[in-house]
Amino acid sequence: MRYFYGAAHEQFPPEDLLQQAVEAERAGFDGVACSDHLQPWWEPGESGHAWVWLGAAGQATDGLALGTAVTPPGPRYHPVLIAQAWATLERMFPGRPFLGIGSGESLNESPLAAIWPSASEQVERMEEGLEIIRRLFDGERLSYDGRHFETDEAILHTRPNRRPPIYVSAFGPKAAAVAGRQGDGLWTLADPEKVPELLEAYRAAASDAGRPEGEIVLQAAFSWAPDDEAALEGARVWKGAQPKEFYTDDWHDPKAMYEHGEKQVSDEDLREAMIISADPAEHVERIREVEGMGATTVALMNNSGADPHAAIEIYGREVLPKLPGDAAGS
Repeated sequence: MRYFYGAAHEQFPPEDLLQQAVEAERAGFDGVACSDHLQPWWEPGESGHAWVWLGAAGQATDGLALGTAVTPPGPRYHPVLIAQAWATLERMFPGRPFLGIGSGESLNESPLAAIWPSASEQVERMEEGLEIIRRLFDGERLSYDGRHFETDEAILHTRPNRRPPIYVSAFGPKAAAVAGRQGDGLWTLADPEKVPELLEAYRAAASDAGRPEGEIVLQAAFSWAPDDEAALEGARVWKGAQPKEFYTDDWHDPKAMYEHGEKQVSDEDLREAMIISADPAEHVERIREVEGMGATTVALMNNSGADPHAAIEIYGREVLPKLPGDAAGS
């Protein structure tokens, strides 16, 4: 079992997140996965550039796995540029980078005056982009004429010895099947109602394609503070990211999104969706529940707005050592 530290670019400025990454490695996390956004889910918020930050995080840490949770091919990022970026990261930090890839949200694409497609087209575009990335990683000089992307003899002139693993984000069975056909693993939220269906679709598609099952990355979010009320208040902005329609429909105004989330999501709903508690034992218990859903990696995004650095210290001292796969305790 591995435990990734989730660095929230929406909530914290990049220089603070860099210090968090250093502290997370010291605390015993195995990797760092940062969000990749143009806009936060609320205003005011943050939106440091994930790729720039990953280069700094790789230099500032010694052995953490490094990647995004997650990067979408689309108007913002042509898949050729994604392939180039991750090939470069792998050359600089061999054996450490991974690419988390997803279908994206209107929040990050519509500000570029892009037309936001239907949910099925979003998944289709992701798979097309994934094919291009994989073929470039394999050294192909690629001329591609797809529905969503084109290339003209694109090639990676700087290539690493290792192809960075690709973990495909999925919220539905269609995307989970893409992960089975083309990814090195599945990345999804640790929702006990959805995970079994997604794992079934992922495993069936991998089997049909004659591919082995890869990594199962289940993501959860946590907020710790010295008391429960402070832990809740520190995570309250994340009501702006809870409504499911934000991940598929054309929502791209952060202020309106937070107002909608505040109306739709109660405090109790937020406590159920996230690990919000002053008691480290509750964090341990909830993480063990995530492990029980079939995870091989648990990605834990730190949404502790009260004091993210104190939360990392608590995880290093009182949470990670009590989990079976803790790097510091194994």
